[in-house]
Amino acid sequence: MNETTPDIEAKIAALEAALGTVNTMNAEMFYWWCTALMLAIHAGFLAYEMGASRSKNALASGIKNLLAFAFLVPAFYYVGWWIYLAFPAGLTIAEGSSAGLPWSANMGPNLTDQASGIFYAAFTLFAATTASIMSGSVIERIRMSGFTILAVCLGSVVWVLGASWGWHPSGWLTAKWGLHDVGAAGCVHTIAGFFTLGVLINLGPRMGRYNADGSLNEIPGHNMPMSLIGLMLIVMGFFGFLGGCIIYTPDGWLTIYNTPVTLSAFAFNTLMGVAGGMIGAYLMTRDPFWMMSGALVGVISSAPALDLYYPGLAFLISFLGGMIAPKVNDYLVMKLKIDDAVGAVAVHGVTGVYGLVMAGIFASGYYNIEGPQINLVGQILSAAVFVVLGFVPGFGLSYVLKIFGLLRVGQGVELAGLDRVEIPAKAYPEAAVPAFDLSPVSPAE
Repeated sequence: MNETTPDIEAKIAALEAALGTVNTMNAEMFYWWCTALMLAIHAGFLAYEMGASRSKNALASGIKNLLAFAFLVPAFYYVGWWIYLAFPAGLTIAEGSSAGLPWSANMGPNLTDQASGIFYAAFTLFAATTASIMSGSVIERIRMSGFTILAVCLGSVVWVLGASWGWHPSGWLTAKWGLHDVGAAGCVHTIAGFFTLGVLINLGPRMGRYNADGSLNEIPGHNMPMSLIGLMLIVMGFFGFLGGCIIYTPDGWLTIYNTPVTLSAFAFNTLMGVAGGMIGAYLMTRDPFWMMSGALVGVISSAPALDLYYPGLAFLISFLGGMIAPKVNDYLVMKLKIDDAVGAVAVHGVTGVYGLVMAGIFASGYYNIEGPQINLVGQILSAAVFVVLGFVPGFGLSYVLKIFGLLRVGQGVELAGLDRVEIPAKAYPEAAVPAFDLSPVSPAE
């Protein structure tokens, strides 16, 4: 044994440096794959909405999702990431927020920063998910340009301001009121749901949805199986979404509020939430469309305290949410004449509020690192902030678009179908070919 003390110290230092590099790379890989898995949510929304549309609007319903995603990526780069870092204290700009400005050294290839890019990517997918929540509700009558403007504003400004306030380790809703919302039921789902409600009020119902006496006509989509597959893809993507809600550290997993957690806790309660919501919605409606929407309701119902619930409790909360959401949607559609084509206001907006309140009841007394313990008053007040933060911009911006004729297509376009005007392609070109047409099908024949 001829090694000297300096030799041993050098080896220990080298091992510590190697371990630090491995930990950093593991964190990068974790969020890389969470981001990739979140893309399944968008594949799901694409299929879900196309199936829920009549065939004459199928492509327009799907393409607007792709277009919004493409615009949101740079918009979140230039604006959104900075907003998240800048406003945790409210409307004053936080020290250090310059790291999120597009000309910062953190916002490009940088061998000394292996965190900014991967967190920007994950948050961009959260932003795109938020915008997609609105997408299904407004199908078959919204202009592509109007929808894209609304989606970019919702995804790159509105939701991320709420995230900075209530889904940031130092966000003022947590630091002052004790908000706990680890799965983003408030800043993503509540804000998007009530933003959608504001838009729907100005957009109005689809032609033929209501009769002169106020009675309702059903407008079924053209492909229920496609919608069901889409909803299943959304559920799969939720595992990436919820994984991205957890902070990877060398010492273990943390919630967004820096409290300890395990992936196992999320796995237990996410699956129990999916099952509870599906069963609740199925028993209430017997409708396959609502059965799968119930899966989303279940996850959102349990999302605020996925780290704390006993799985049996998560199941019951989600089961009750699955029974409530379809009835709320019936009230909006039948009584208030809000034509929400996929029930997004009830599934995301109202369920988000429900989940926050349930966490105030059943997780009250647990601690956050910043601010007071979780409590019912703080959860209710925070839910109210998210509702206002979603509804006011949604209503105001869509009202301005309506004044300038950018919100809704004309009656002729709506009757003919949006695909004919907005899309230079046909969803089902062979649908017009007679079944026994004997003409050549290709030049070779």
